[in-house]
Amino acid sequence: MINKETIGLAGEYAVAFELCKRGFYAQLTLGNHKKTDILVETPEHLFRVSVKAKTGNQWPKVSGIWTEGYLLVFVDFKNKDMNELPDFYVLDVAAWKKVVKKIVKGRTDGAKINEENTVYWEPWDSNPKGWVGCAINVSQIKDYKNRWPTL
Repeated sequence: MINKETIGLAGEYAVAFELCKRGFYAQLTLGNHKKTDILVETPEHLFRVSVKAKTGNQWPKVSGIWTEGYLLVFVDFKNKDMNELPDFYVLDVAAWKKVVKKIVKGRTDGAKINEENTVYWEPWDSNPKGWVGCAINVSQIKDYKNRWPTL
């Protein structure tokens, strides 16, 4: 079994590959820069990409994107052979807002959305820190499969 960090890195390289294949200049960032795994340059713009990769049923504890010029790309390696490309789900800020609003609307446990478009729960008795981030399933983002930006 491949560890979580290696899957994450494989996801970042896969996204960079897909962006370069589409004519973008994509560069992985070094270190742990919050919400920015890949910087992408076009002749007119610079944008940032946050990548979430998985091999299981869901992406756990996902936090959001909130500034225009960001993309959130979910990479799904589940049930893929070694020589098979993963599935990609590409969301801009507007798409991500739609997803989290739908998630919160369907819940009755006090879930809220913060200023960074992240689902969170206020502190409660058994969890004095509360909880930030939510699990995402393919069914919640299926409409965004291969919605890559164009030059």
